[in-house]
Amino acid sequence: MSSVRRRPDGVWRARYRDVAGKEHARHFERKVDAQRWLDEVSAAVVTGTYVDPKTARVSVAEWCTTWRNGYAGNRASTVRQAEVHLARIVAEFGPMRLADVRPSHVRSWLARLQAEGLSASYVYALHGRLAQVFSDAVHDGIVPRSPCSRRTSPKAGEQRAYVATTEQVWALYEAFPERQRVAVLLGGMVGLRTAEAVGLRVSDVDFLRGVVTPAVQAGGLPLKTESSRWPVPIPRELVEDFLAPHVERWPGQTLLTNDRGEPLPTWTLDRLVRRARGRVDGLPEEFRFHDLRHYFASLLISQGLDVKVVQRRVRHASAKTTLDTYAHLWPDSDDTTRAAVASALSARADWLRTGDDGPGRLRRSEA
Repeated sequence: MSSVRRRPDGVWRARYRDVAGKEHARHFERKVDAQRWLDEVSAAVVTGTYVDPKTARVSVAEWCTTWRNGYAGNRASTVRQAEVHLARIVAEFGPMRLADVRPSHVRSWLARLQAEGLSASYVYALHGRLAQVFSDAVHDGIVPRSPCSRRTSPKAGEQRAYVATTEQVWALYEAFPERQRVAVLLGGMVGLRTAEAVGLRVSDVDFLRGVVTPAVQAGGLPLKTESSRWPVPIPRELVEDFLAPHVERWPGQTLLTNDRGEPLPTWTLDRLVRRARGRVDGLPEEFRFHDLRHYFASLLISQGLDVKVVQRRVRHASAKTTLDTYAHLWPDSDDTTRAAVASALSARADWLRTGDDGPGRLRRSEA
């Protein structure tokens, strides 16, 4: 219900009640201005973009605190990453009202971040976090729309994985301490991520069938995605020559253990890679355990496996992720295209040589 009435002092009072029954009012010098305001409110209600005027005064910093409290139910590492992003967002937009943040503000902020020298992937992640925060604010009815969109989004940065050679992988294996050497094989021959490798339990390996099925990650925490639980078949040679002897020599709940027989922490595995990579010719200084996973993918691609099979073995949730990361490793499509067209040309040459009717030739009855 809404109305416009003139007060005794000559001022026009416009009022309405929102869906919760709460009354809102404003005063105007002219009746036309009061009616226009009511019309705008009515249109916002009809289109679903209405926001309580008091709620619209919430600042970015206040909403980030509320949003963070609701996000606390996620795993600790995920929450910590969000807190790092939120600190950047609050430093830039904290005092501003949510409703006052414009797409131009977002683009200017991203340009400054890039000028600071931050990586393209990190700037992209910050934009994604800001979009997530505003999306939830829209869902809560605090703001009518988000200033983030594909038009404000920066480029994610191209991924081009470093792929070690087979010689480098085995050299890295030799450079590792004996007790943890099997870690190189879990990354390079099974494709496990760092947290998955240190969390892999002996019970997660089917030594008879030759299958590794990751179930938990470091610290016994659940894996992040359902696709991470997909099984990976492994050859008999890997089981008999490496994994089984390793378990027999260093028994434990997990395959990777420290010198006290305790599960190996992720930071220890990262440190072992840093120490060993300097003793392997050609490995870049930034080489990390995750790069062994890229080697595993390159092995599958070199054997002619298609993208869906590779996606399944590296346990990507989407084939797009597999293509974005490893498309450059598949055989050159130029040669494949030439071979396909050449086969058609060869077929016509054969038809002409033998005198048979073929594509592009009139039948003798039509000549």
